[in-house]
Formats: sequence, C-alpha cells, structure tokens
Amino acid sequence: MALGICGAYGGLNKKEIADAVFVGELSLDGGIRGIRGTLPIAIEARARKISKLVVPEVNAREAAMVGGVDVYPVRSLLDVIHFINTGNGIFPLKVETDTLLQQPHHYLFDFKDVRGQTTAKRALEIACAGGHNILMIGPPGSGKTMLAKRMPSILPSLTFEEALETTKIHSVAGVLDARAGLVGTRPYRAPHHTISDAGLIGGGAVPRPGEVSLAHNGVLFLDELPEFPRNVLEVMRQPLEEGTVCIARAAMSLTFPARFMLAAAMNPCPCGFHNDRTRECHCTPPMIQRYISKISGPLLDRIDIHIDVPAVNYKEMRSTNEPEGSAQILERVMRARLRQLDRFQSNQKEKIYCNAQMAPRHMRSFCHLSADCEHLLERAMTQQGLSARAHDRILKVARTIADLEGQQNLETKHIAEAIQYRTLDRTFWA
Repeated sequence: MALGICGAYGGLNKKEIADAVFVGELSLDGGIRGIRGTLPIAIEARARKISKLVVPEVNAREAAMVGGVDVYPVRSLLDVIHFINTGNGIFPLKVETDTLLQQPHHYLFDFKDVRGQTTAKRALEIACAGGHNILMIGPPGSGKTMLAKRMPSILPSLTFEEALETTKIHSVAGVLDARAGLVGTRPYRAPHHTISDAGLIGGGAVPRPGEVSLAHNGVLFLDELPEFPRNVLEVMRQPLEEGTVCIARAAMSLTFPARFMLAAAMNPCPCGFHNDRTRECHCTPPMIQRYISKISGPLLDRIDIHIDVPAVNYKEMRSTNEPEGSAQILERVMRARLRQLDRFQSNQKEKIYCNAQMAPRHMRSFCHLSADCEHLLERAMTQQGLSARAHDRILKVARTIADLEGQQNLETKHIAEAIQYRTLDRTFWA
C-alpha cells in the first residue's frame, strides 16, 4: 500500500515491478518491522518464478534459506524506494544452507548423566530408532522427565527438507529465532498439563499452529499424562494417526503438519507408589483403575511402547561406573535409521522415513513372521486381549529391535521384547 501511494505521487521510477515481492510491516516512523511466515512467502515466490523478495532485515536470514530467490533486506521505506529507483546499496543476502545442518549440535542434556534405568534407556533407544511413541510409568523422582529431556540427543539430525518444514511452522507461529533463520535441531516441546485443546492442537480466530505442530519432526513430551483434561488428550488421536491437524473455521480451513514422537510420563497410581519397593501405596484397586482410565484405550493403543521406570536404588545412584553417553546410543540409532531409509527408499513419494510410519501393506512386506513368532504373538493377543492396533504396534517395534541388531528377519526374541513393552495392556491393570 505504501509503495502504491509513493508510485501514485511520482516517487518511483518504475510503473511496474513484476519481478519482485515486497513484504513487511510499516511503522509510523517509516521503519520496516518483521512479520510472521516469511519462509512460506519465499517458497511461494519461488514457485511463481518471482526472482526478487524484499523483506525486513530481521526476516532476511529466514527467507534466504530458499534457493532460487534473491532476498534483499531493508530497514526502512526509504531503503525500499532506493532499491526500486536505483538499486544502490541494497544487496541480496547469501546463506550457506549446506553447512548449517552439518554443524555439530551441543545438547545440554546427555544420557551419561542418568544412573541406572537400563531398561528405560533401552526402550528410549528403540523408540528413537523407529520413531515410536513411548509412555513411561513410574513413581515420582524415578527420572522420567530426566530421560525424556535427553531424547533429542539420540535422534538423527534433521534433513534440509525436514528443517524447512519445521521452520515454516515456527515462522507462522512467530516463535522462530531470527538470528538462526532455520530450525537446525529437532524440536522438543513440553506443554504443562493445564494447556487447552486449542493450545495443543492449534486454533484461534486466525488459526495458529499448536504444540503438536510446533513439535513436528521432533518430540512432544506430556508429563503427568492423566492430569491433562480428557478432551485435550482425545484431540490428539488425529495427529497421532495421520500426522496432520485440520482446523476448520467459518472463514477458512487450514491443515498443519504434526508428525511427531509422543513421549509421555505418568505415575502408576494417584499417590505414585504402586508396586514401589521402598514406599507403601495406600490407593485401592478402584482408585488405581479410575486413575489409569483417565487415558482412553484408543489413545493407549496409539502409543507403541509402555515401559516401567522404577525408582533408582542408592547403589546405582552412587555407582562409579560411567553410564553410556548419548553419542554411543546415537550411533546405533543412526545405523538402524539408515537400514529403514534403505528399506523405504522406493516409497519416498509417501515420505516414509521410519518403522513407526509403516502402513499395513508395508508390514506385510517387511515383517514376515516364522511359525514360532506367529504362535508367540497369537498367545499374547489372546491372553492380554490386545486390539488390532496394538498388534500392529508390536510388529513395528519388533521390526525396529531387529534393525538395531542388524537382523533382516524377525525372531521370537524380537517379538517377545516388543510384547513386554505393552505394560498397560496386561491383565493386572484391568
């Protein structure tokens, strides 16, 4: 609008500027303020074969991540007029996108800080290797949150395409770090249990991405899972199943990507000490059942791994043995992920990158079971009353366990371990 007025009063030398797009918010002093969604605008400009994009200086690094478009940073309306009339002093910003994601990432949290919890670490390694959702069950202070915070340190680095997808969402939401310009590490989001369904899924008069979308290509951690309102948890079914969120309003309907790893933690009972070796639980069986039933069966079915996280004893806490660090675990996770990428390379149009994203037709191709495996799985399904969805989750987890071992075929030990990760499906919780 400002440029149109300038042009109408003869302040511009050109009558048409078909090869450029100008975006930004004009302040009262003539400065150009930053806006949200610059990256999607740059991608759309490239798609429409527009070669020049003039943006606020604060958004320039973000927009320059898109190749094929020259991005010109400006500070004021006067800079824009100079750019149009003479072009003097305004140069396109260049960013070496190839080196951004290759830089080593330093995480504040490392698995070498975690004493004990060998079984839980193994479950988290499997979850990260296959992109599986995981639920940790244990008493207060057993280290559930501590373990969850270290998950990003053993996840594979973002590819450039994943980084662009993630950055677009953060840009639209207005939470992107302008100095970085690109989200270089997998997101880790941990909303409080008082969050609303709109805050988790997204919404508003002008729909904005929620926490599930901000965690796209990363981890969404829900601590104290039963404390979340039932309606908030139930709206996660669609993103967990489809990897997208559709927000419909009278004026518009928007779809945000939401393909994330769900990590959740909960106590085994209201007081938190059910089955604890050191402290007595005063909860009655009906109280425990009501507490567990706050999480619906359909939601539990969508969580691949349920793992017990018992309290760490004194000897483990004071042990002088150095725990395995994130770097060693990440090496095994990367090898397993590379095997999965090789397996799914013929399905790149469907964008399948890990075992958790397999459809039934993929499981029929890559999860062949021997007679012994069939018998073991059938017995578990019958005795524990597992659903068809839980059956598929077991096969996907078993496939990941085999990939971690470098095995082409599934064996009974892989099926048996995957079955053990269905804690909340066992009959004693009923």
